Amino acid sequence: MKTLLLLPILFLTYAMQGQGNCEDASAYLINSYSHVKDAYDSNNISHLQYYSNRSVESIKLSKQNLADCNCKKALDLANQVSDLLVQVESATTNEDGRFYVKRARDLSKQSVIEIDKCAYNNANNIEVEETPTENNALANLQKEQEQLKQQQAALKLKEQEIKQKLAEQQTEALALEKKQLIGKYKLAISSTVKTYNESLKLCNNSNTLTAADTDVSQESMETIKTHYISSLKKLASDYVMQLDLCAN
Repeated sequence: MKTLLLLPILFLTYAMQGQGNCEDASAYLINSYSHVKDAYDSNNISHLQYYSNRSVESIKLSKQNLADCNCKKALDLANQVSDLLVQVESATTNEDGRFYVKRARDLSKQSVIEIDKCAYNNANNIEVEETPTENNALANLQKEQEQLKQQQAALKLKEQEIKQKLAEQQTEALALEKKQLIGKYKLAISSTVKTYNESLKLCNNSNTLTAADTDVSQESMETIKTHYISSLKKLASDYVMQLDLCAN
């Protein structure tokens, strides 16, 4: 008689525990959905990434309860949401991040619906089998997820190509800017040397001023400027010294 009484009690205890796990999982998924909505409404990449991370953390906390609740559909949806949101961390613009967040938001909402179904079924001791239509829907979601991953890989490759081209263009632009700057300084030095030497001839000074031609094309813009300003200063100093000789 004691054994017969114990079995219903154990069954009731198990059912209540399962229901509690579903309710806990539901709370985490609702929290995750709230964060992903905040992410979608964010107007900058930092906030979008912050709320996406918060949503992922809530999903992580829900997984044990989802497993104990035996709600596979909600767990699968939550995993898909997490897979989408972790991509947001590497997004460089708000628009790129919202591409993942939009899909994650829709799936997150569906996961909340599924966990509520499981909680209701557990509370009423209802066993539900997946229909062929549901299986097809899950297969379509998985296929869509795979396509999304392929698109992400293609986007990353394109991003790398664009970055490489930009880097090459920037290098070429800097080289041209250096070349133009060096040309202007050389022209100024050449003109200065010519003027100084003509002035020295007027005072019968046979000494000739020259400027060393050093290749500084591989140096930074600041170093190039410093080099040629120093050269002009040295020319001026040498010129004044030669003028003093003229005076003597």
